[in-house]
Amino acid sequence: MTGRTRFDPRTHTIGLDYDLRASKIPERPDPPVPFDGITFGVAAMSENSPHGGEMHPDGDEVLYLVAGRARVVFLDTDDDDIEMRPGDGLVVPKGAWHRVDILEPCQIVYLTPGPNNQFRPLD
Repeated sequence: MTGRTRFDPRTHTIGLDYDLRASKIPERPDPPVPFDGITFGVAAMSENSPHGGEMHPDGDEVLYLVAGRARVVFLDTDDDDIEMRPGDGLVVPKGAWHRVDILEPCQIVYLTPGPNNQFRPLD
């Protein structure tokens, strides 16, 4: 981007390419708009995602819970689920299948690598 750019996280996320140049990307429910770099956004969620899990083969995903309660469920592993409360951060490792279950309406800040994100259909 050239110059200062305001954005509304309800309608746009910010994509940072691998040269760390920012661009606005329209916000939409999963699956998101593919982006070759890292997507930064704030998700307001009151119900579970419309998929059966996701995986990010391009790198680790960083989550930070601003408000509410959520549980990150790790799939295809014996790893324990992790409950998140306001102020909690979590790094989801590259290649780990997971989903976010909403326990209370949430605001989650995310940094998600792309563009090759994968999603499983709901059962």
